[in-house]
Amino acid sequence: MPNPSTSATTQERDLLQAASGGDEQAFGRLVEPYRSELQAHCYRMLGSVHDAEDALQDALLRAWKALARFEGRSSLRSWLYTISTNTCLNSIERRPKRVLPIDYGPAADPHDGLGLPPIESVWVEPFPDEGLGLEDGYAAPEARYELRESVELAFVAALQYLPANQRAVLILREVLGFSANEVAESLDTSVASVNSALQRARKTVDDRLPEESQQATLRSLDDQQLRDVVEGYMDAMQRGDVEAVVAMLAEDAAWSMPPLPAWFAGRDGLREFMKRGPLSGDWRWRHLPTQANGQPAVASYAWYAEDDAYRLFSIDVFTLEGPRIKSITSFITRSTLSRDQLFYERYPEQPMDDSNLSVEPARFGLPELLD
Repeated sequence: MPNPSTSATTQERDLLQAASGGDEQAFGRLVEPYRSELQAHCYRMLGSVHDAEDALQDALLRAWKALARFEGRSSLRSWLYTISTNTCLNSIERRPKRVLPIDYGPAADPHDGLGLPPIESVWVEPFPDEGLGLEDGYAAPEARYELRESVELAFVAALQYLPANQRAVLILREVLGFSANEVAESLDTSVASVNSALQRARKTVDDRLPEESQQATLRSLDDQQLRDVVEGYMDAMQRGDVEAVVAMLAEDAAWSMPPLPAWFAGRDGLREFMKRGPLSGDWRWRHLPTQANGQPAVASYAWYAEDDAYRLFSIDVFTLEGPRIKSITSFITRSTLSRDQLFYERYPEQPMDDSNLSVEPARFGLPELLD
């Protein structure tokens, strides 16, 4: 939560003094309380957990090198956010915009195949919010978006459509609740420029967001209704019951599968996709409940003969419309190196490698294999 006071606790002052004198352990203890929220901030900016980790490491290295020049005119937290934000802005200049498949192209015909992954990853990645300890509610009274709402897939995807500076302004002001003066100082610009950027950013994001956030939808459901969705999906998929899954879907439901570009829409389209793909009878499945991006999710494990076990294949993140599934975004963890279409038609059988690390089991507290 933004702290208007520049004062620090006695412990923080002692650690700051020791770290300024070159004590690396003191620096680690000094920044540790802020690490999780800074990583979530970098994720919002970049849409990728891996890019966020790299940016945060770079930012903390910059902070370590500059610590002797920290004069305490702002809080340590605000200073770290300034460095992290500017590190992310530099990273954005070097990377293409990240999107979800539904923003990448039109819905596909299930008969036309799944397409080939782009050579360079352009996909928004899932966020393991439980593992990073993301809090409920708002970061500050001035914030407009809840912390969990600010990592929902729709919100993060909408952010990626903003020019980099507008993205930074909206996150710092509307998610984290920093004042216009603080943001202007962080970005080395004027308050008028911050307010102008915020007005433009709000319009772009509001135009792309659904009327109701997933946090609001989840609050409208009781625990049993949510269990029915998650457990019903796992049971139907494990039994290969296409019609049971279809019965859980909203009328205009969509299913996408990054890193594959193809996505399918409507109950008929999803029925045909399942019959030709995951529920064709060619693969055996097991599932575990999980959570990603502040949304309910299911970890899907496909039988992998080489391991004589079920290996994590994807994390299926649900976007709900009431008690029905509005969309499923299946973040697949398999190689993207092949240029052979048949490779992806048989995707559950394929190996994992460093070409696709958007889903790592340990980040989500999941086992890599199930017996």
